[in-house]
Amino acid sequence: MMSDGALSQDEIDALLAGVDSSSMSGLMGGAPTATMTAPAGGAAFDKGALEKFFASTTPALSSNLAALTGASVTLQGPQVDSQSRDSFLGQLPDMVTVITANYTSGFPGEHMFILPEDSARAIAALMTKEDDIQLDDMAMSVIGEVVSQMVGTQITAMTDKTGNKSIVAASPAAANVPKATAALPAGDFAVMSYNLDLGDGLTHQMWEILGAAPAADISNGLGGGSSAPAAMSQGMPGMGMQMPGMQMPNMGGTMDMGAMNMGGMMGGGMGMPNMGMPNLGPTNVQPVQFPNLMQPRLGAHEAGNIGLIMDVSMEMTVELGRTRKLIKEILGMGEGTIIELDKLAGEPVDILVNHKLIAKGEVVVIDENFGVRVTEIVSPMERINDMGYN
Repeated sequence: MMSDGALSQDEIDALLAGVDSSSMSGLMGGAPTATMTAPAGGAAFDKGALEKFFASTTPALSSNLAALTGASVTLQGPQVDSQSRDSFLGQLPDMVTVITANYTSGFPGEHMFILPEDSARAIAALMTKEDDIQLDDMAMSVIGEVVSQMVGTQITAMTDKTGNKSIVAASPAAANVPKATAALPAGDFAVMSYNLDLGDGLTHQMWEILGAAPAADISNGLGGGSSAPAAMSQGMPGMGMQMPGMQMPNMGGTMDMGAMNMGGMMGGGMGMPNMGMPNLGPTNVQPVQFPNLMQPRLGAHEAGNIGLIMDVSMEMTVELGRTRKLIKEILGMGEGTIIELDKLAGEPVDILVNHKLIAKGEVVVIDENFGVRVTEIVSPMERINDMGYN
């Protein structure tokens, strides 16, 4: 149907919303194009490319979460959108758990997960097998470990899809805070909304946030966009600039610069006559990328095999402190001798499994017995270093 030249209401709404004219091609009868979002003050990212990639990782994430929690866990989504701080905060409850896991290389920039307080408590309860759990430091450490496994799975898939072998994320840090204090990226950013089923009959929400820069870099790496230099080189093949009247010595005569097509410089050759040198063709120079030395993460299969050793007993000890003494001092000890340890009064005691440090705690008295309340879980990287795998 031919248009009478008047704009439809859909076209007017699109123009008022600041939509680029290329995205209106479907309204004007042209071919549809990919949806590119340009955040305020940031690079454009392809919502479709991000949504397709992160959706492809949800089955593996679901399996990992099920193995970690021992529950039937299903992650669905995500739906990707570009939002500002104010618009996103309007969707959140008053208290949220923010887990920051910024990308430090590969696609560097802001990266975090946000959970409603109730959802974070439900995940921590599944991990610790406690019903009435508080979102204290121990719970935050447990949730950080869950996100660490999720990020590891995503990075593995992202490396395979983009070929970028230098992708690294910082160790996740979790905190339960009022939503107004959440350190969200500046300007507009990519929001990926998931639905999380923890097997409790409730649908929990989870949001994954990417700053504008990493969102654009990742979507370009996935093939969702093209860089400006590549677009320019493909869009200007041979400008046909002529430089008449210029003469250059040419061995046995002169070379007319008017015969040189300067557009060849943009299209792959200068158009100069062959003076006996072989034509080697264009040289493709690329930077060398070395993989980072990272500890391997457990996949879904390996994490599931831990169930085979759940009934193996291990020695757990609590260490108040240590000291070193000469043999003559040890032989001279008797009843009433006071031994000074290397820990200060009130300092946390060490909790060891098979003589390897796994946590810290404080001494408590339960009826007439001593006990230890866990106050800190040692990070996986510290545990690996302590085991001598560095």
